[in-house]
Order: sequence, then structure tokens, then C-alpha cells
Amino acid sequence: MTNKVKVSVCGKEFTLQTSQSPSYVTGLARNLETRIMEITASSTSATQFTAAIMVALTMMDDINAVSQQLEQLRTQSKVYVDEAGKTRLERDAVMAENQLLRDRLSALEKQISQNKAGIV
Repeated sequence: MTNKVKVSVCGKEFTLQTSQSPSYVTGLARNLETRIMEITASSTSATQFTAAIMVALTMMDDINAVSQQLEQLRTQSKVYVDEAGKTRLERDAVMAENQLLRDRLSALEKQISQNKAGIV
């Protein structure tokens, strides 16, 4: 579902068409305006346009950093999944060997039992 949302940023109105909820988009606009106003308030030479560019660059940097972290997490997850698969194979091999040894032990116990019965 597509929503048309009107937002105001630094006194300018924008109508956005989005699949996001109006409250979400309005919150983004308020956050953007707050960041722009913080920059213009801290620097007498920064215009709203300059501040908007600075906010955009900061947000792009944040997005790139998060993307890199996400990629690192994906790589780390793949390593964990691969290790888990190897460990599962090792466990299965040990369990199979354990079962073979139990079967051999059982056969030996049976053979000893039969030998004792034959001796007595």
C-alpha cells in the first residue's frame, strides 16, 4: 500500500509517496530537521542547504559503516555455520565409531560368556 505523506523540513513542505507509515516518515523528517537545525545553530556560516548536505554525508557514512558491519556479521555467521557443519560431521563420525565399538564389546562379552559356559 502506498501512502502520500506531507512533511515539513526547515519550513518547506514535501509530499512523499511511500510504503512506510505516515508516522514513520514524519518522524524521519523531524529527525532530519533537528539535525539540520543543530548544524545551523552551531555554525553561523552554515546555511540550511549546507547543513542538509552535511547531514546527508553523515548519514551516508553511517549507512556505509552499518553495511560493513552487516557484511562482517554475514561473514562471521558463515564461518560459524561452516564450523557447526564440520562439528556435526565429526560428532556423527564419533557416534558411529562409538556404536561400532559398543557392538564389538557386546560381541566380545557374548563370546566370553559362551566360552565360560563351554568350560564349566
